[in-house]
Amino acid sequence: MSYQIEFETTVCRMPPGTAFSAVAGPRVVRTSDGGLACSFVAQSGLGVNDFTPMLARSVDGGRSWGEASPLWPDLIGKYSIFGSMSRGLGGRLRFFGSRTVIAAPGELFWSDALQGLKANELIWSESSDDGRTWAAFRVIPQPVPGSAEAPGALCETQTGGLVCCYAPYRTFDPAVVVETNQIVSLASDDGGKTWRAARMVTFPNPKANGAEAWVVELSDGRILGTAWHINPGVDEPNAFALSPDGGFTWGATQSTGILGQSTALAPWREGEALFIYNQRRHGDIGVWLARVRPEGGRFGVASNARVWAAPRPAQDPTKTTHESWTNFSFGEPAAVVLPDESVFVVLWTAPASGGGEIRGVKVRLNSASVNTL
Repeated sequence: MSYQIEFETTVCRMPPGTAFSAVAGPRVVRTSDGGLACSFVAQSGLGVNDFTPMLARSVDGGRSWGEASPLWPDLIGKYSIFGSMSRGLGGRLRFFGSRTVIAAPGELFWSDALQGLKANELIWSESSDDGRTWAAFRVIPQPVPGSAEAPGALCETQTGGLVCCYAPYRTFDPAVVVETNQIVSLASDDGGKTWRAARMVTFPNPKANGAEAWVVELSDGRILGTAWHINPGVDEPNAFALSPDGGFTWGATQSTGILGQSTALAPWREGEALFIYNQRRHGDIGVWLARVRPEGGRFGVASNARVWAAPRPAQDPTKTTHESWTNFSFGEPAAVVLPDESVFVVLWTAPASGGGEIRGVKVRLNSASVNTL
């Protein structure tokens, strides 16, 4: 065992049969007062176009949490907003993701037949008071045709640059041609006034998709990007790429060697990162955490172990591929490194009894390091 589990807790529990019964996309950050803040989105059911961003807080290192409340209550019913919170320089918080107009209550944002998303737009905002108030949303123009799947957080670099990424998806209009076999990065060196796009990751099969892509700055200044590689009919390892210049250009797409589903990242020390991912299909089912040092075309896995055991791989255990994502029963883990170098991991679950839950796990890493991939 590479890690020690210190405790597991409930961040939020939503009962069944409400507008907020299903939860997803938890992200956790440290706040300026020494506490933790966890953002997530709540909706009436998986696939329904009514995401509402929520925020819960902890003042005791994640052991207990206050009641979650909507971040933008005035937008409920107008926009479905999915996004992630992150912390930048000076403790400023940022929220990045996508918003979709709600045309009718109960409508879906996902089409199983087209494997596509309802047309949306990329947005971001920032807060200077630990997420209590937020600036008006700003739109980031999408550089290629398609809808945007953008669950990863926005990264602010040591020099003040901004980097984010997303996966282009088909829309509800089959006439729109979308190059889905890529992850697009967006980088800004002027505080978000303008953005430059680049291909962060490219998959060889033109019918492939990316998902759950993420970027983080390593301590040596490189940007690490990761993505779930979805190749129809084949389980592929997650992909990664490195940028030497703040996300404006990227090296070749490489394999992590890890057959996971979804990706998330947190910076670690000495050029390393923490790679957090779901495992629904291979080996021990649950959420895994790897410590990695990417270099020389290798992901450099120093340790890799399960930190949360799932009671079931999916609501229907026979349906665990990306095409059946509305059947998933847990997912989208993320993590933050605490001042004592322990790690707090968050994830969502859909309990068999109904409703939705955000779980938290505090983990301590061992120091041994042996590169294996």
